[in-house]
Amino acid sequence: MKFLIAGLGSIGRRHLRNLLALGESDILLYRTHQSTLPDEELTPFPTFTKLADALAQKPDAVIVSNPTACHMHVALPAAMAGCHLLLEKPISDVKDEQVDALKRVADERGIRVLVGFQFRFHPVLMQLKQILFQGQLGRPYSFRCHWGEYLPNWHPWEDYRDSYAARNDLGGGVVNTLSHPLDYVRWLFGEVQSLTAVTGHVSDLEINVEDIAEITLNFVNGTLGSIHLDYYQRPPSHWLEINCEKGLVRWDNAVGAARVYHVDEGQWQDINRPVEFERNDLFLAEMQHFINLIDGRAESRCDLTDGIQALALTQAVHAASEKRGWVNLPSI
Repeated sequence: MKFLIAGLGSIGRRHLRNLLALGESDILLYRTHQSTLPDEELTPFPTFTKLADALAQKPDAVIVSNPTACHMHVALPAAMAGCHLLLEKPISDVKDEQVDALKRVADERGIRVLVGFQFRFHPVLMQLKQILFQGQLGRPYSFRCHWGEYLPNWHPWEDYRDSYAARNDLGGGVVNTLSHPLDYVRWLFGEVQSLTAVTGHVSDLEINVEDIAEITLNFVNGTLGSIHLDYYQRPPSHWLEINCEKGLVRWDNAVGAARVYHVDEGQWQDINRPVEFERNDLFLAEMQHFINLIDGRAESRCDLTDGIQALALTQAVHAASEKRGWVNLPSI
């Protein structure tokens, strides 16, 4: 298959390396040369600075890894050209007519889409989903999720103030950039009925976007939960705790493992990640799934509807913060 990677920042280059690791070598690059990373690893690949020229090479699939605000500028023309899509999260910074057009084109032309929420490929979270789905712990009552990181430490090779995550014009901000929990809690608990949130800029970081979000979500099945996101925590942490009718779940991303307490058995169950597991394994599994998806050997684990629903959640967070009240979620 022929792949086109649009956007060669850190995530685009990770996808490039993982394609090579999986034996794919027919790779084209579309870039605007805004990346602050060295170009040496990119020199072997045909490079285009105009999207039309890149799409004229008839790639089978396009990996959209440019800044969030620019996703639709690539995804929609690529879909219209018949290309399957690995679309980085969130799929856009706003839900507008371009997002609606992408959904229509994808449905009409049979475009297969995988949205880049890689935590759906975490081996421990996948086991926790099965435990919840099978009802081993009864009904989930509530959860608390926390993700705090220090933005200047993310990309040591660049000034954090210039990164997409720090810039409103590129679709940055902690809600968009750290939107993974908004996706995986929906994956774990089902559809969100309503939410309320407060966002703000409380740190000394020199950014023009929010650096904190406190979100409360009410799910259709009655589960109630909260998510904390921030750009300033040192040391970082990312964890999830779930209180259920018949037990308790604690997952810590730092170690990748979870502990599950079963009330009926009166004991803890440890769920550990594979011994050789590392963070890139999430992205590698995601890319293998995308290849299988293109080949027709799999159904999308996170399709465009999932991406649109996640975008609706990020939009609802901003709306709720602005109105200081609850926002109802549309059914998609």
